[in-house]
Amino acid sequence: MSKSVNTTRAQDSTNAIERLYITMRHLFNRGFYKPSGVSGATLRQSLLQLRPEIYGSIAEEKAELNGLMYVLERLPEGIEQCRFINLTSDEGYAGSQFKPIIPPKRRRNCYRIDDEQMNIEITRGRSDIYDILTHLTFLFIESEKISKKVIIEDTDKTIRDWVKLEQAANKEELSQREREVALIHMANILGRPFIEVMAIHKKLSTALEPERFLKIIYWLGKLAIEEETTGNKRAITFSPMLRERLGHHIHGERWANRIKEVLQENGLMERPIHIISANMHSVMNSLFAKKALSKTLAGKTKLETYEALSIPKNSLLRDKVIAQAKKNGMIAIDDVSGTNIDVQIFDMSKLGKGACCYDLHANCPENEKPVIFVMDYAFGEQAYETIDELLKPYRVKKNQEVFLNVASITIMGKAGILEGGKGDIMIPDAHIFEGTADNYPFDNELRKEDFEGNGLKVLQGAMVTVLGTSLQNRDILKFFHESTWNVIGLEMEGVHYQKAIQSASKIRKSIREDVKVRYAYYASDNPLETGSTLASGGLGTTGVKPTYLITDKILTQIFNS
Repeated sequence: MSKSVNTTRAQDSTNAIERLYITMRHLFNRGFYKPSGVSGATLRQSLLQLRPEIYGSIAEEKAELNGLMYVLERLPEGIEQCRFINLTSDEGYAGSQFKPIIPPKRRRNCYRIDDEQMNIEITRGRSDIYDILTHLTFLFIESEKISKKVIIEDTDKTIRDWVKLEQAANKEELSQREREVALIHMANILGRPFIEVMAIHKKLSTALEPERFLKIIYWLGKLAIEEETTGNKRAITFSPMLRERLGHHIHGERWANRIKEVLQENGLMERPIHIISANMHSVMNSLFAKKALSKTLAGKTKLETYEALSIPKNSLLRDKVIAQAKKNGMIAIDDVSGTNIDVQIFDMSKLGKGACCYDLHANCPENEKPVIFVMDYAFGEQAYETIDELLKPYRVKKNQEVFLNVASITIMGKAGILEGGKGDIMIPDAHIFEGTADNYPFDNELRKEDFEGNGLKVLQGAMVTVLGTSLQNRDILKFFHESTWNVIGLEMEGVHYQKAIQSASKIRKSIREDVKVRYAYYASDNPLETGSTLASGGLGTTGVKPTYLITDKILTQIFNS
């Protein structure tokens, strides 16, 4: 009986996700919507039915503080004050006087146009739009909760707690006592203990904005109260150019062409190219850090060296490694295409004696020495756009195309794990696309046994590529994990990468059909465990060990190929 109930809940949750995305696509095609209108209500109801793990107590009367923190890190500062939010394409704001606002946990340019309007640039495809609209819907739900709590029924008046909070929010400076009084009133409104509210206030406080949390709650409530009492509605719009450009690979094509120009200029197109989608430090550090810092960090193990490099204040150590890498064939390409994907190219024929931590075969011919191409993480569907464009042949002249000699494609990243904890490793052998019948089995060059014996849990099986990590709930994940699909984790890019690789190698024939493929992920969270979701915070140094274990195995295979 319980299994049947769980399946029904999983089906209900899947239907809620489907409704969310259908509604979002409809609103995008329409060009605008009002969060308090019928369309906005559909989004809110679907999200409340779904109750994603990352948003905790979203469906309860009390405020969801961890979910709020998670969302605020992914939306531009000040968005809670804006009545009008406009999603745009790259339409030239970078050349204006507007200063971009970049959220701490999402690489997107946002521009505060005036007191009431925020423009958000979309250059990474539909996944970016889904991500923003989901987070905004969460904000509007929390905003509505505040409004319902503070407006006295059948009047336009507000309760005393709100009056006191408003007075504090509009004051230039607060003493410690005044701040605590305001937070007590705010705790009553939010339905949360004072100690929790105080803790979040400290986390969000900055030197320039010491009362940031207090003001965020004030503005969320203020705009919702005004909607209710004056009819002054908030609105989300999508610019005509964004609607026209979306899905046309404009940014991906620019990005790929720039990279191919650099490869062509440096005579690297015909050399074996090993593409790695990863971060911008682990491959470089694995290749050069131990040798570059042999005197500075004498006596340290490899892991201790990598941990030292991951500490934000150790910029001088990182500079030494970058200098060593550039001396030995690294070409850095900072992104100017709008994809926000930087690139590093390592030419292994330029290695100086004793500079690298890995050795090539002594008799390796010059034209067979590998080129290691590292690209920063893509976001959702952007993975297909970038890899699809990169694997196309490079048009040198009108009637002349040069094909890339791609020897291997490796995807290393963070993912949610369904059995285990932060820092554990997942080795997929197939990707399943959530909400569809699409599945992509592949022969992974990496194996579970490659990572065993290192004190980390290692899982091998299928992984689900989800439309958005913030929309997953316990019922869906339990169904995936306990069903015959043998799902070990979830992420957002695997299917999109694999679709591009298979179409390039098996259909278009623009790269070799036997191209080697490697996938490995380390766990950023376990969404099935309370307190272990992405909203519970980052990995910290827990991620260092699995990152470099995976990177070492990838590089060992490349150097031995």
